[in-house]
Amino acid sequence: MPSTGPQSVDRALAILDAVADAPGPVGAKALARRMECSLSTAYHLLAPLTARGYLVRTAQGYVLGPRIPGLHHSLLRHLEPAPRMTDLLARLRRTTGAEAYYTAYRGGLITVVETTAPVTDAAHPFAPGRETRAHATAHGKALLAELPRPLRRRYLAEHGMARLTGATITSAELLEAELSRVRGQGFAVSVGEADPAYTCLAVALPRGRGGDRDRDSAGDAVHALSVSLPTEEFRRRPREIRTALAQAAAGCA
Repeated sequence: MPSTGPQSVDRALAILDAVADAPGPVGAKALARRMECSLSTAYHLLAPLTARGYLVRTAQGYVLGPRIPGLHHSLLRHLEPAPRMTDLLARLRRTTGAEAYYTAYRGGLITVVETTAPVTDAAHPFAPGRETRAHATAHGKALLAELPRPLRRRYLAEHGMARLTGATITSAELLEAELSRVRGQGFAVSVGEADPAYTCLAVALPRGRGGDRDRDSAGDAVHALSVSLPTEEFRRRPREIRTALAQAAAGCA
C-alpha cells in the first residue's frame, strides 16, 4: 500500500533530490531501489511531482521539469538582490578572470544563489545550492560576520565546523577572531580552507537595498559577492582582485 503522510512527503522530496543529483535521466525502478520502497510506491510519489511540473518523464527516465527554473526566479525575487545581478556577476568575471558568485543568508541557511561557473563544471568547488561549509569559505565568512552573535552561534551549532583541509578553521574561538578581522578590513578571504587548490574572496553587500530591516531578525537576508580562483593565480594579483570585487560591491549600493 502506498505510503502517506510525512514519510510520503519526505520520500517525494528525496526523489526530487535524487533526480537533481543524477548525471542523466533516472528510471522509476532505480528510484524505488534508492528509496527502498516498492515500484508501485515510487510511481505513487512520482505522479504528483510530474503533474506539478517538478519532474518530466522521458523515454530514458525522469528528469527535472519546467517548474524548477520558476522556483529559482522566485528565490531571487524573495531575496531582493541588487538589480541586474546576473550582469554584475558577468562583468566581475570578465574583469577578474575568476568565477563570481552571489550568496545569501536567510532564515538560518546560507545559499549560493547565482554563479558564473558553467553548469557542466561538476568539479568546481562552489556550486549553486545550500552551502554547508560557511566556516571555510570567504562568502560564508562575509555573511557570518554580518550576523548578530546569537544567530552566528546558532548557525554554527546546527551546521558544525568540519575540517575540510589542513587550513580549515575548526575552532569557534578562532573563527570569531577571523570574523572580527573580516569586519575590520571589509572583506573575507579563504585560502585553501574549503578546497586545497582554491582561494575565494568575498565582501558583504551594502544593507538597505530592500529598506531598513531589523538586523536581529532570523528572516533578514544578508547578501555577499565573491570570486574564486586557483590559489597560485590569486597570489600573483591579490590587490587587483580585491579592488575589482570592492568596486562591483559598491555598484550594488
